[in-house]
Amino acid sequence: MIEQATEVDLPAIAELYRQARAFMREHGNPNQWKENYPGENLILADIRQGNCYVCRERGEIVGAFSFFLKPDPTYAHIYHGKWRNDAPYGVVHRLAVAVHGKGIAGACLEYAFSQCRNLRIDTHRDNLPMQRLLEKQGFHFCGIIFLESGAERLAYQKTTE
Repeated sequence: MIEQATEVDLPAIAELYRQARAFMREHGNPNQWKENYPGENLILADIRQGNCYVCRERGEIVGAFSFFLKPDPTYAHIYHGKWRNDAPYGVVHRLAVAVHGKGIAGACLEYAFSQCRNLRIDTHRDNLPMQRLLEKQGFHFCGIIFLESGAERLAYQKTTE
């Protein structure tokens, strides 16, 4: 079951992100999410703005992500490629799951796509599990974007067009 997160969910979401950081470090991706990212203040802001979602299994939070129905400023310029279209789009950020290989991340992405049929997402070059997931879920690699910090990310898009 996927639903909007509430402030009561904050400790469980923060723990899920801690586990995700450890998983990334153990799987060759130590640089995407530095220690304490995403922090509780960012998670809380996403919750209060109605952009944080959780996936529950038997009442336990097993996945979390942020979903926005507005343009992402870092997606305004794409390099070494192009977006599949310029139509309004949704964005998924900060996707993390407690158990890998059970389809939880795919279910989160499917939920977001059911809410907006033109979806964009980005990931770190070293995040091979996420790249495989995105391709499996029908996302297409579109090019390179740069975060406000200047960090490079691989940009993907899934659309019905």
